Amino acid sequence: MTGPRLGFFTRLLDDVSPVERYRNAIAQFVRAEELGFDTAWVAQHHFHRDEGGLPSPFVLLAQAAAKTSRITLATGIVTLPLEAPLRVAEDAAVLWLLSDGRLEVGIGSGGTSSSFPPFGHDPADRPAIYAAHKKTLLSALRGDVLTSDGGALYPPAPALVDTLWEATFSAGGAARIGAEGNGLMLSRTQPRKEYTGRGSAEDQVEIVDAHAAALPHGVPQRVMASRSVLVIDTEEEAARWRAQGIARSLRMLEAQGTVVPTDAPELELAAYLDLHVGTVDQVLGALTADPILRSASDLVFQPHPVDPPHEVVLRSLELIAREIAPALGWSPSSAPGQ
Repeated sequence: MTGPRLGFFTRLLDDVSPVERYRNAIAQFVRAEELGFDTAWVAQHHFHRDEGGLPSPFVLLAQAAAKTSRITLATGIVTLPLEAPLRVAEDAAVLWLLSDGRLEVGIGSGGTSSSFPPFGHDPADRPAIYAAHKKTLLSALRGDVLTSDGGALYPPAPALVDTLWEATFSAGGAARIGAEGNGLMLSRTQPRKEYTGRGSAEDQVEIVDAHAAALPHGVPQRVMASRSVLVIDTEEEAARWRAQGIARSLRMLEAQGTVVPTDAPELELAAYLDLHVGTVDQVLGALTADPILRSASDLVFQPHPVDPPHEVVLRSLELIAREIAPALGWSPSSAPGQ
């Protein structure tokens, strides 16, 4: 396959019951596969209904694997400090086997501090716990002996090591990830304390460059560029969904202490919030100006923070596959369904 891979990312935040959230996500993955998407991603979140609807990503992805046959399934991310790393390795190995190798593992240190104490951890210890758990996870995946009588990970899945992705917001973190030869996962937006009126993609250039500079010789760069994208047929409908995304994003910024001018124009505000919500032409105009997408190995689009109903997401997937992604250099690896 030439060009980037195309991915769909869901945080499972539909305004429906938990079981409907899970069924919708799987149906969206099935439709994404029919449309030619290459990857399907989920994030792990604990306890907070409105931050992420999935505490057990491998369970849901196992169901998705049974409903699909080609699309690669991925975690973006497993919150590794809150997991037993050997169990992560075992669950990933079983899923990798059952999915015929259609699994990639993304890990990170996690972002919700209040989730750490129930698991017995101080959020201040997050970096140290993450480093220790990652070391254990990699040791298991590589097939190192784990027990006094010669036991190792079963089923073996050493190929998963080469699929590993790590998330970071900083150039320093990207350099560490690159030095280890792992893929770099970029967030849909960067943390910012001041209003600039522009998106954060340019702020990620330094992060991507640091990752590239640190890669071992001969290791190709893998960059997963996640973006908030919702493609709508009409400008009137797009404006309605854009307003919802802005309102939800502003609540997040307010909680972080970021001050946004009350008189900021809607489209400028959407750009600052990294919300690409609009018609095909509107979304393409924003994405073609994104400096990261020109060289990313993986273009991954998510409807968050708009999180519209299932039917709206399905239509957006169709427009992305047929109109948006081809204009960004993507081509399907197999003939997509109708």
